[in-house]
Amino acid sequence: MSHTQEILQTLAQDFPNPKSELNFSNPFQLLVAVILSAQCTDKRVNTVTPTLFNRAPTPQSLAEMPQQELEQIIRSCGFYHSKATYLKQMSADLVSRFNGQVPQNLQDLQSLSGVGRKTANVVYAVAFGGQAIAVDTHVFRVSNRLGIANAKNVLETEKQLMQAIPEHMWADSHHYILLHGRYVCKAQKPNCNACSVRQFCKYFKERNNG
Repeated sequence: MSHTQEILQTLAQDFPNPKSELNFSNPFQLLVAVILSAQCTDKRVNTVTPTLFNRAPTPQSLAEMPQQELEQIIRSCGFYHSKATYLKQMSADLVSRFNGQVPQNLQDLQSLSGVGRKTANVVYAVAFGGQAIAVDTHVFRVSNRLGIANAKNVLETEKQLMQAIPEHMWADSHHYILLHGRYVCKAQKPNCNACSVRQFCKYFKERNNG
């Protein structure tokens, strides 16, 4: 068994039901929530979205929502002015180009305003059951600490993970690594004592032998 397989098998036991921690009822709501989650916790986003989705349940209603009202609702998520602008433009894109439906492929998803590669990968995998690896700060940090990747940026990390992990495991592996980063392998104070894969970790070895 390879180094990567052993890590993923162990993390699969730690997180037997890997899924997004964002609350959503349909692909549009997930897309909105992922855009809001940039540099913001899922927990915070989940406190904001019920009000937002009650006020603007469809792309049409969100596109037509006054910018100032939208900014007030999402203010606590940070970067609220740019996020509000992206959300309104993205919703208008859905209405004008996709008949109000979230597209089900990565290329069309990335053509939407405010939707980068990471956001598109999350929506493709979580909403539509596609295989993709979204590399956020958690996935970038953990996969490089564990030696599954050895990259200087998120795009290189994504490419290396796609090579190291079988395609049918991409979506679940994204969640295994992300959840491990969120709850165990934190950026500032990783809980190495609680880590089930520390024997593979370069950071742990350096910290204890350096």
